[in-house]
Amino acid sequence: MPYIALVTLVVRDYDEAIAFYTGPLGFVLAEDSPRGDGSRWVVVRPRGATAGTGLLLARARDAVQEAGVGAQAGGRLGFFLYTEDFAGDRARMLAGGVRFLEEPRHEPYGTVAVFEDLYGNRWDLLQPA
Repeated sequence: MPYIALVTLVVRDYDEAIAFYTGPLGFVLAEDSPRGDGSRWVVVRPRGATAGTGLLLARARDAVQEAGVGAQAGGRLGFFLYTEDFAGDRARMLAGGVRFLEEPRHEPYGTVAVFEDLYGNRWDLLQPA
């Protein structure tokens, strides 16, 4: 059965992106392999995620790609990080400097709050009901 394994996230710098995703967001670095052209194959995954779920962090190569950093979804909410411990994960993220754009909301589908990654991409932190 087909599935989506990775989603590319264009970043300014590999190391700053790795530090953010493995620090305040608590992801694990699954792979960081140099490529022959000076780029790297960098994959991060949410802690506990299956091997088939992750972000490929790709450094912008030119001005056009650089302009897209932080606008992966055109300014809309683009990513959804599910959790089993909303309060604990939110507290860890806040302590790590993550900027939440709203206070937690309790919706019929769960507890949710929108936050931005280090580039301004919008994410939902969501604990399903």
